[in-house]
Amino acid sequence: MLNIEKYGAIDIGSNAIRLLIVSVIEQKEQPTLFKKTSLVRVPIRLGAEVFLDGKISEASAHRMVDAIQAFKLLMKTHNIKRFKACATSAMREASNGPQIAKSIKEQSGIAINIIDGKDEAKIIASTDLKNLIQADKVFLYVDVGGGSTELTVFANGENISSQSFKLGTVRLLEGLVDENVWTDMETWIKRETKDFRKISLIGSGGNINTIFKKSGKKLGKPLSYFYLSSYYELIKSLSYEERITELDMNPDRADVVIPATRIYLSAMKWSKAKNVFVPKIGLSDGIVRSLYNEKVAAHTQIKD
Repeated sequence: MLNIEKYGAIDIGSNAIRLLIVSVIEQKEQPTLFKKTSLVRVPIRLGAEVFLDGKISEASAHRMVDAIQAFKLLMKTHNIKRFKACATSAMREASNGPQIAKSIKEQSGIAINIIDGKDEAKIIASTDLKNLIQADKVFLYVDVGGGSTELTVFANGENISSQSFKLGTVRLLEGLVDENVWTDMETWIKRETKDFRKISLIGSGGNINTIFKKSGKKLGKPLSYFYLSSYYELIKSLSYEERITELDMNPDRADVVIPATRIYLSAMKWSKAKNVFVPKIGLSDGIVRSLYNEKVAAHTQIKD
């Protein structure tokens, strides 16, 4: 007998706002399945104005309210049992972030959790990421967003160290990243990985997923440093319009893909990683898993 419930996750990022709907399928004496049912993505680039002006504009705030209200209606239609909304660096750094979160709650009834980089990394780590982390291998996990990059070193199946850097694709596009940030990230990666001989990268984020999809590789197979660097040269050689028409990229992906690829290549170079694995994970997936884990924990307490 299967028990099927739908969960919702809203991810308010610096480049886009997403609603992920997942069917959580509980089986008797078998692992619980998480099946993606729907993903809606609205490209409201909050980071572009927040990182420049320090706040979210009135126009963007209205678009956010409209998007969240639309998401609420979609969740109602899907008969969602549990959901959570999280916002990352753009909302976190906006001087009017808390005020806008309050306004969204008043108008839609949906509470926005503004989380920090460490919380973000922790939520993502609750996904299938842990199934990838073999005890006998070392991984540098790199999650590139619009406002920040989250790094975690995994060794012996454990989280060894984590750090968040204000190095994101939207920030880089707007010319808002000081050279010191690159230096700090290089120093951190080299220091945290120097004791390990063979390291692989795990990459997450919309850009690396797009690159992986276009590579034609099977899920579970990695991209090589050579492939990624060749792809980087290709996208740099094309204009923004050509990346949309010739590479079939979304308009809001065709510009950020270049700085994102640079970040992944830099992380590979500094850690001496030759491959990057690209599992289908992200903050939205992590939100769903954490909601399910909370439900399981609550049921366990009731039984005790």
